[in-house]
Amino acid sequence: MSDKRVPSMTPPNKAYPREELEEMMQKWLAANVEAEKAGDWPTYLGPMYTEDAVYSWNIGPNEDFVAEGRSEICDIALGFQMHGFEEWEYPYHDIIIDEKRGTVIGFWKQLAPYRRKDGSRFEIAGIGGSWFEYAGNYQWHWQRDFFDFGNAKDCFFQLAGAGALEPVVKKKIHQQAKGALLPGHRKLREEPSRWEKARNAMAMVKIAMTGR
Repeated sequence: MSDKRVPSMTPPNKAYPREELEEMMQKWLAANVEAEKAGDWPTYLGPMYTEDAVYSWNIGPNEDFVAEGRSEICDIALGFQMHGFEEWEYPYHDIIIDEKRGTVIGFWKQLAPYRRKDGSRFEIAGIGGSWFEYAGNYQWHWQRDFFDFGNAKDCFFQLAGAGALEPVVKKKIHQQAKGALLPGHRKLREEPSRWEKARNAMAMVKIAMTGR
């Protein structure tokens, strides 16, 4: 288990002109559109991070993904992590800008290119988005993504049942099922022992069965 922890996300309260932050978001949104068209996120988004930027997100109660530095962001966050999702779309639908603190929150969706038999599109339900800290010069200093982990798991179960998962995504899932940490993934604390897991499970079963 890595002894590293997610770097502090405390905003530095550094103000920037609102016009500059609005222009940054226009550049960012345009770059995202081009990245999706090309299926190439490092080329279009990589230059929009500082050399020491941090990009992270949570993966359940005891695991985070963290890429430290532009190189890792391009290689892992925008590279490895996006393999198998080249046809997905991530449209932004709302933006909140705080020019007094130099931060931005963008809300987006995660839309798969596959459809159910009824014609509806597979997507990860719930709220998804990114929290950014601006560093000036039209670059981000850090980015923290958030999404509904339970809905993400459910979507992938549905895609698996529909036979719509790309081979590279299946390989990643297989590695994780064997207990391997994918590049950039970090455990937040020691895993509970088998006895603790069994105790917790039995306690929940008791509550479900008896209400106590």
